[in-house]
Amino acid sequence: MRFRLLCVGLTLIGCQPNTGRPSFAPLPESAGTEIRLTTREATRHLAEALRADSIPLRKVLLRDAYLESSWFDAKTGRPVSGRRHIGLGSVRIRAWADPARPGSSLLAVETSYRPLADPSLPERELERQVPPTHAVAVKVGATLRRLVERFGGPPPPQAQPAAAPPTPVDQ
Repeated sequence: MRFRLLCVGLTLIGCQPNTGRPSFAPLPESAGTEIRLTTREATRHLAEALRADSIPLRKVLLRDAYLESSWFDAKTGRPVSGRRHIGLGSVRIRAWADPARPGSSLLAVETSYRPLADPSLPERELERQVPPTHAVAVKVGATLRRLVERFGGPPPPQAQPAAAPPTPVDQ
């Protein structure tokens, strides 16, 4: 009996999802790139770059390769208090770094807003990706490009070998 309890206890401890990442994935339209850094280093450098661009990050989880900002005013960069985060003027950034090739990470950075308030829906279902021309989306894209320039991006695609000419068929 003790052995069974011990096995159940160890199983529960081993299966505990101890992560600060949200249970949802980035929005499909999120900005993304591959960078030649581990997930921890990619998260750290992305956080530093976003803070340097006046993005008010509130959570940076290096172990989980995740970061997010509070809701902030797109023009001033100041956090928006209360429930006033409706419309394109108030945005939030979330970023995930996932393993890619050995020594590389895939970065996905969403810049979301809420077009409306609807208490009947979960908050995440109300979030949308800002348009690519939005000032904060442009800033995020430039940040990702600078990181790729500094640390390297995906390797260039390998050229496909030319097809061998057909061999004559013996008759």
